[in-house]
Amino acid sequence: MAFRYDSYCGLYCGACSVLIANETEQLTETAGKWDMKPEELVCRGCKSGVECVYSQNCQLKKCAQEKQIEFCVECDEYPCQQLIDFRNDNHPHHSAVLSSLNRIQKIGVRNWLTEQETRWSCSMCGARFTWYDETCAQCGSKLYNCQSEENHLSGKDGQD
Repeated sequence: MAFRYDSYCGLYCGACSVLIANETEQLTETAGKWDMKPEELVCRGCKSGVECVYSQNCQLKKCAQEKQIEFCVECDEYPCQQLIDFRNDNHPHHSAVLSSLNRIQKIGVRNWLTEQETRWSCSMCGARFTWYDETCAQCGSKLYNCQSEENHLSGKDGQD
């Protein structure tokens, strides 16, 4: 079964450590680090039908499926309070969902996926990295991860 990197809410699942652990056959190792069972982390993306515990009961996914839309940006209520709350919660990897959805609407999902693949690859060596990686596992370069992105988007990085 294929992996899906796009999500209803605008997350790029290709930078998710759970999905990457599934792709690279490091699921048991990742589950051990998180004190979880490997079967709880089996995932191929929320649109694949094979989802881990983190997305199985997602209300944003449920809403989009009920409305028969592929992305929250297609909804007449976009951006709804539920999506805004998701964006503003304590998980920095959620911070870009609104900008991602707007980008998907503007350039299409295929182009967005290409952009995201580049965005979540080390600018020095091209190695793929996850939302929370701080340094590249291949070359050691400092990475612009989701925490850096959240600081930038919220104006906490000192930039205008």
